Amino acid sequence: MHGIHITDIEAAINHWRQRHPSPDGVRLSPEVRALAPVYARLIHAGAQEVNPASLSAAAMQAWLGWYETQPDTPCIAICSTSQGDAQCKGCGRSFGEVQQWLELSPVQKRAVWRRIVAEGTALRFTRYAERAK
Repeated sequence: MHGIHITDIEAAINHWRQRHPSPDGVRLSPEVRALAPVYARLIHAGAQEVNPASLSAAAMQAWLGWYETQPDTPCIAICSTSQGDAQCKGCGRSFGEVQQWLELSPVQKRAVWRRIVAEGTALRFTRYAERAK
């Protein structure tokens, strides 16, 4: 089971803060109000991930709202899995991840994104970085 990483919670909070800035520097948008306790619990516990099932409906909706603004697929149209590679040289996903991408949940997709970004070895991060923009 995959969790939602703290960096995704931070990104979602920053997204909503930018989209709906506080009018007085004190009041928070509903989305930030929903995500702030999740972030605080992660920090307090020293945890890196939160179980999506533990999020309130409002927090999950706020996270999904941010998620919808992110690129869906890491594909850059250089798929070496179609040539028999276990790991795509273009995007960095495994053959199974490429094949089942449409069936993966948003949380699972973000876990794959975190892994390929951390590895940074796929062509989308090196030779063909301009395609990823």
